[in-house]
Amino acid sequence: MTKRTAAKYKIDRRMGENIWGRAKSPLNKREYGPGQHGQRRKGKLSDFGTQLRAKQKLKGYYGDLTEKQFRRIYAEAERVKGDTGENLVGLLERRLDAIIYRAKFVPTIFAARQFVNHGHVEVNGKKVNIASYRVKEGDVVSIRERSRQLAIVLEAVALTERDVPDYLEVDHNKMVANFVRTPALGDVPYPVVMEPNLVVEFYAKN
Repeated sequence: MTKRTAAKYKIDRRMGENIWGRAKSPLNKREYGPGQHGQRRKGKLSDFGTQLRAKQKLKGYYGDLTEKQFRRIYAEAERVKGDTGENLVGLLERRLDAIIYRAKFVPTIFAARQFVNHGHVEVNGKKVNIASYRVKEGDVVSIRERSRQLAIVLEAVALTERDVPDYLEVDHNKMVANFVRTPALGDVPYPVVMEPNLVVEFYAKN
């Protein structure tokens, strides 16, 4: 299990935004940061601070990836032809744990990582237990038959607070998702504004 699972709500409060759009987010009750200094008045962020916040928010959204993991994905996005910020989002959305979360097979991105690690997922009929596995267009992701009646899966399918995006074709009866295409930034249903262009600026300067 990711080391940040127990503190996922702290990420919301640290960012000052309900980044997953969850009804249970503490920001719905307390719109200030965690800790004894959380209620201090916040000063205006510098350009560096704004870029750093954008990076932390995007990194936190995908299960609070480590800096090493995130920088590796960024470096790959930079090598690929096209807009680096768009490429970065596309690569993050192709992670297997992100697909499981987007398909509403589990309620949170943190649960998705654990779910994959525990061997409940197949890609094109073969078991894959690596959360960072890169799904390709046309790949079929499914929940293993013995795992389809797990409470966490049934709970997630019933959630009404988010919808399945159109770059996935999902059949919740068969627990199968087809990854149709790599999304652009505008296709991804982020509950808050993500600014990958600021992430690009951050890494360009640091």
